[in-house]
Amino acid sequence: MSENTFDINLSCEDRPGIVAAVTTELAALGANIAESNQFWDRQTNRFFMRISFTAPDGVDRDAIARALEPAVARFDMKTALANRSRRPKIVIMVSKFDHALLHLLYQIRVGWLDAEVVAIVSNHEDSRATAEAEGIPYHHWPVTRENKAEQEERLLALVKETGADLVILARYMQVLSNALSNRLFGKIINIHHSFLPSFKGAKPYHQAYERGVKLIGATAHYVTPDLDEGPIIEQETERVTHAMSAEDFVAAGRDIESRVLARAVKLHLESRVMLNGHKTVVFSKG
Repeated sequence: MSENTFDINLSCEDRPGIVAAVTTELAALGANIAESNQFWDRQTNRFFMRISFTAPDGVDRDAIARALEPAVARFDMKTALANRSRRPKIVIMVSKFDHALLHLLYQIRVGWLDAEVVAIVSNHEDSRATAEAEGIPYHHWPVTRENKAEQEERLLALVKETGADLVILARYMQVLSNALSNRLFGKIINIHHSFLPSFKGAKPYHQAYERGVKLIGATAHYVTPDLDEGPIIEQETERVTHAMSAEDFVAAGRDIESRVLARAVKLHLESRVMLNGHKTVVFSKG
């Protein structure tokens, strides 16, 4: 990605002139728009927009932000400007099931996912060999009722120390506290092993099997204090039949979870997800 490639996300109350105000300032800088997406939420009258563009040499992030200040003030916009030349840093958290972790690492290795894994955190030792093989620092932090708050503070310190942009719960089977969920809101993604809202709690695939469902799925969402109720980023389902065993359901579910989480992470890191209350606006490529 060129060092002069940027993404800007903006949202504000919808009214005439928003697109013109922003694109006029970008044109004045000599910027070239490569991709533009927009959405008007009629229920809330909120306008959402994502623009990906290249800027001439010498036009840096600060210059772009200054140029857009009049438009931002005029329309009372919320904005996020990202330089795509900077490789995003991520922390992956995992427990014993490592399929989602392995899929993320593979997609990074082949270049489909552009990210640097700065740490893997687990409450078990199972994935240490994987981390060592990839040259990634591994942090084994067992969690108990007594040390939960302490371990969460260690996580926050790790995020700050590494400059991580995103924390990913790749089947990390510990419930995060409300305090941590709030402090990392919008910067922590979970993969839920069910098509929400659906079967919750222990062994959701077995619950689905007992109910004879015909579709199973997985949901990637932002973490909030409301367990498994955070804004949904990505979902997928797969058809199953009565001839499949509960173990077949689990195997299919593992594949779905891995794909859905990787897509959600990619969407987030490419600035394609915007929060809209309890929902998300997702500007998929293409």
